[in-house]
Amino acid sequence: MTTVRREAFGRMPPEEGGGEVEKFVLQSDSVRVEILSFGCIVATLETRDRDGQFSDVVLGFDTLEGYTRKHPFFGAVVGRVANRIANGRFKLDGKEYQLFLNNGPNSLHGGAKGFDKVLWSPQVLPNGVRFFRLSPDGEEGYPGDLKVWVTYTLSGRELAINYQAQTSKTTPISLTNHAYFNLAGQGTRDVYDHKISIEADSYLPVDDTKIPTGEVAAVQGTGFDLRQPVELGKHLQKFHLDGFDHNFCLRQGQDRCLVARVFHPPTGRTMEVHTTQPGIQFYTGNNLDGSLKGKGAATYPKHSAFCLETQNWPDAINKPHFPNVLLHPGEEYNHTTWLVFNTA
Repeated sequence: MTTVRREAFGRMPPEEGGGEVEKFVLQSDSVRVEILSFGCIVATLETRDRDGQFSDVVLGFDTLEGYTRKHPFFGAVVGRVANRIANGRFKLDGKEYQLFLNNGPNSLHGGAKGFDKVLWSPQVLPNGVRFFRLSPDGEEGYPGDLKVWVTYTLSGRELAINYQAQTSKTTPISLTNHAYFNLAGQGTRDVYDHKISIEADSYLPVDDTKIPTGEVAAVQGTGFDLRQPVELGKHLQKFHLDGFDHNFCLRQGQDRCLVARVFHPPTGRTMEVHTTQPGIQFYTGNNLDGSLKGKGAATYPKHSAFCLETQNWPDAINKPHFPNVLLHPGEEYNHTTWLVFNTA
């Protein structure tokens, strides 16, 4: 059985239009999740270790103020297009679109005010919550009125996140959740003792602004071969990597696939990622620097968390040989990601 509870979490500042932010608490025997109507943010995710003890395994803040200030997308749904678009530019039906540049020369995670920085309309479900918003034509430079639904449901050890959208004009769309995980518990110094595997035969090399070069490279014989579990800290050392911030190319198809698994030996916690998406961005919190005060006054230094963001490939709008990122009127965008928590 999953119970769902809603409560007040805070008010948006007047300059942001005020508005009540609610928190939705989804609870099963083995997982407890708190989700905000602001940015569809997963603010807390508690799961048991092998001794049955609960810990919160996602980074974030205790108050709404933390989330309304600048932060690295902790727990939020990002869009209209997750990840980077080169120079914030793309052409569509002969027209050029210019987006806001918020990541060096590129546009990242929807621009200046993406889906992570707005209030969504909630609807309580028997085992979860569904959020809706209309992204108006021209918002952040994107074409078309886009209706978006993000649904979180909790069944036992499994949290499902479903994304649906419909548009009035052809538009690029790629939605993901940007939760930062540490299976030892949020506030733990690093994730070097985590063992990770990703079911991908290829990945996307990037330029120095993190835009894919266009090459789809085999992981075989490189530090990007994560098909067998590797202990993260030792692996980064062995291959002289500063960390990961790369898209791994998944098997194409609309079926649910197990794409990644993380195991934390000291606590026994495991997390599996299943998805219908064509890519997964593996990010090891390289830009965290300890400057943000998180939950319980924790600080979050570099490599104190990892993200596994299921999505389309970065800059797909400018790379015709990448999976299609366009949604046309009359079509439906519909993808699901499942996070399964267990102990070993």
